[in-house]
Amino acid sequence: MAAYDKADLERRMAGSVESLKGDLGGLRTGRASTSLLDPVTVEVYGAQMPLNQVATVSVPEPRMLSVQVWDKANVGPCDKAIRSAGLGLNPIVDGTTLRLPIPDLTEERRKELAKLAGKYAEDARIAARNVRRDGMDSLKVDEKKGLFGEDERKKLETEVQKLTDKTIAEIDAAASAKEKEILGK
Repeated sequence: MAAYDKADLERRMAGSVESLKGDLGGLRTGRASTSLLDPVTVEVYGAQMPLNQVATVSVPEPRMLSVQVWDKANVGPCDKAIRSAGLGLNPIVDGTTLRLPIPDLTEERRKELAKLAGKYAEDARIAARNVRRDGMDSLKVDEKKGLFGEDERKKLETEVQKLTDKTIAEIDAAASAKEKEILGK
């Protein structure tokens, strides 16, 4: 196991927060957002490609997404990919443009999405705690190697714990903001 590396721990914990923000960005809140279509992949040119690599996604109005497909031959596959992505969106084909009206969310669907946001947050918390555990383990290994004494290890463990607490607070804040947005409170 490698020596204790604070910068690496910070980077990995920040990664868990960024990953959570990406996951939360894909949850539908009743308002149009280009990140809603990030998980959609399209079968074109014999390969699976992200939608944003074959079309431009924009938000012309608050409850509408517009997908401008670059190659006319890809309009059908893009339409099919969006319909089958499980997002509850039904594109309206208009030439090379797909218009996606964002339907109102039912109360039941809002609660499901809020629960999913909570699950994403818990996964991010677990990831942060795993990074903390790795940091604590490497401190103990370094102490055994004689790189520093018990006092220094305890001081560094406190540092790792503070970093973990700060990361989990960020995760909780992001998740709670998204849940409020979804539930419309």
